[in-house]
Amino acid sequence: MHIFFSAGEPSGDEHAAHLIRELRQRDAGFICDGFGGPHMESEGCRLLHEMTQTAVMGFWRVIPLLAHFRRLVRQAERHLRQHRPDCVVLVDFPGFNWWIARAAKSLGIPVYYYLPPQLWAWASWRIRRVRRWVDHVICTLPFEYDWYRSRGVQATWVGHPFFDEVADQPLDADVVTRLKSGGRAEVIFGLLPGSRRQEIERNWPIMLETVRRVHERIPGARWLVACYRDEHRQRCQQLAQQAGCCVPLVYETGATSEIISVADACLMVSGSVSLELLARRCPGVVVYSMSRPGLFLAKLLVHCRFISLPNLIADRELMPEIVLAGRPERAIQRMAQVLIEWGTRPQKRESARAELDELARRAAVTGATARTADLLLTVSALSDASRRAA
Repeated sequence: MHIFFSAGEPSGDEHAAHLIRELRQRDAGFICDGFGGPHMESEGCRLLHEMTQTAVMGFWRVIPLLAHFRRLVRQAERHLRQHRPDCVVLVDFPGFNWWIARAAKSLGIPVYYYLPPQLWAWASWRIRRVRRWVDHVICTLPFEYDWYRSRGVQATWVGHPFFDEVADQPLDADVVTRLKSGGRAEVIFGLLPGSRRQEIERNWPIMLETVRRVHERIPGARWLVACYRDEHRQRCQQLAQQAGCCVPLVYETGATSEIISVADACLMVSGSVSLELLARRCPGVVVYSMSRPGLFLAKLLVHCRFISLPNLIADRELMPEIVLAGRPERAIQRMAQVLIEWGTRPQKRESARAELDELARRAAVTGATARTADLLLTVSALSDASRRAA
């Protein structure tokens, strides 16, 4: 079996890499290529281009990259025409992946969307693109499956691969011991500033001010910063120095899971990492920063009540959410208030942990990656049989 993958986000790179590993275990002759990142490459995927370095958010940030993305689409078209994979698997990253889907469909190559775009939350009119260019949507959220099926789209619910990755990824015991043994602390807070440079630029200064206020009330707290790359760690340190932050911060690269596992609570930028907090039953405060025009558009276009996946799954606010635009004072005050309450009142923290545990036992099911691999192999076999019969 030959699959062309297209993933652009760091998280999509990781999800696709785990899926590639599952497929290779089932099919010794499996080959794959496409767009992605270092995790996919380490699993044997031949990359046409490393995409995770160019993952961006926001209309204005995309404009300078349009010519670059167009060249990549043309490269994908040539590759698909020449090598004719059995199918194309798209992983999130809809702005770019719509073009890959269209190119594949024009060549008669089946298209599967794994971790599909959240059209149920915004831009629901784009369902027309799904009907036209996508053969099958592989859903990770139960209500997402219902939404796509009710609109005439072939879909299968498999569960979210993040829970597989949490279960399969052993914690580094040495790192956990080191993080715990950094001196006595009243409470340990994790800080998750995001996996993109622009997320750090937008959110880290606000998070630093929140940390300063909490530190005034809980000077014995320990603060652990989870950085995705070394360059992110360096930028976080630089911004903290520029802000005159006097709170002792411990920076770690590639230790997000270990930090979540030892933290009593986390302050995080909105993203799929919230599912790991759910899986590890760690209370968290979610912050999402945007421009005022962006917030105005979001209020017009977004059709869901929450921004974090655990809250969406539970349909209630288990993790406090703060959407921030313009002056951040009120948002900082609320974030600090929640963290201070969790840090000074263990019973409140344990109550939040118990609510997460209740949801995790219902929703944090494993096996999503294996079910996706089985689905792709099954439909590929059926397609082969159909072609031979014809």
